[in-house]
Amino acid sequence: MSVAAGAERPQVVSHVQQALSYTVFDCKWVPRSARLLCLGSAARGTGLVQLYELHGARLELLREIEKPKPIKCGTFGATSLQQRYLATGDFDGNLNIWNLEAPEIPVYSVKGHKEIINSIDGVGGLGIGEGAPEIVTGSRDGTVKVWDPRQNDTPVANMEPVQGESKRDCWTVAFGNAYNQEERVVCAGYDNGDIKLFDLKTMSLRWETNIKNGVCSVEFDRKDINMNKLVATSLEGKFHVFDMRTQHPTKGFASVSEKAQKSTIWQVRHLPQNRDIFMTSGGSGSLHLWKYEYPAQRSKKDSEGSEMGVAGSVSLLQNVTLSTQPISSLDWSPDKKGLCVCGAFDQTVRVLIVTKLNKI
Repeated sequence: MSVAAGAERPQVVSHVQQALSYTVFDCKWVPRSARLLCLGSAARGTGLVQLYELHGARLELLREIEKPKPIKCGTFGATSLQQRYLATGDFDGNLNIWNLEAPEIPVYSVKGHKEIINSIDGVGGLGIGEGAPEIVTGSRDGTVKVWDPRQNDTPVANMEPVQGESKRDCWTVAFGNAYNQEERVVCAGYDNGDIKLFDLKTMSLRWETNIKNGVCSVEFDRKDINMNKLVATSLEGKFHVFDMRTQHPTKGFASVSEKAQKSTIWQVRHLPQNRDIFMTSGGSGSLHLWKYEYPAQRSKKDSEGSEMGVAGSVSLLQNVTLSTQPISSLDWSPDKKGLCVCGAFDQTVRVLIVTKLNKI
């Protein structure tokens, strides 16, 4: 691991801090706006959605919506830019889609899982990714399900443990490879370190590996391109970057791993304007900004003539400690480069500005 030179290093600046009266589990920028959402759990066990607008150096609360069950996660990934509907997963296993202009009753609702929905992702909306608008949910019940909001009640895909296989808590899910109408994959990470790649075109398990520690977050560097890179973060402070361009028949995908810190890496998020830069958030209340460097050649032939990938390297651009508690959620603004929001268990949401990203 190399560290970027001092003068041109990006700085992570805490721009606004907003104290919250509840536990925040996820925060999201509303696309094409200066607004952001905080999702979480109130002290009395209900769910909360707060909509804020950024005005210079302050956040103005526009709306607070209370729901029966605590809300764990949310995504705009399967909605149009015109509607900007929010899909959420809650502690009771419900998948709901909300029109934030009229949030009293969900526009779509399904009892998706028997237990908490830990993670949600969307694709095919916001003009990102080809094909149908779809939502993927991962749950403590061990299943990963894909939903098309245009179809009621039934998932279009259901990845569950095979008979005899013990169910593992699914902590994280992410879409990828949605570069045409037919191709699409879902990556899922589990509490025992399993990572599974499901091919939705062939409805099959395309690849699996184990990183020995619970997988807290997975994300492709882009959802809407031919699979390029995947980052997986773990309970024990390590993350792995897999080169997804070349799959070897037995060895799978080449990867590089980095020990970022001693505590859990809760999230990874790639910069929307540069797929080789990503941020990880940690259990120690810290953020680390990384850059991936490709090798001179991304693939080579093994002794039998099969193509195998070659992993690159990772350099640390900057790190900063913001909180005494874990930073559990992180989201880059899709519209303004370097603008970022994060939520931590110290019941604070922070808007950050990362400088000098054009010079990397």
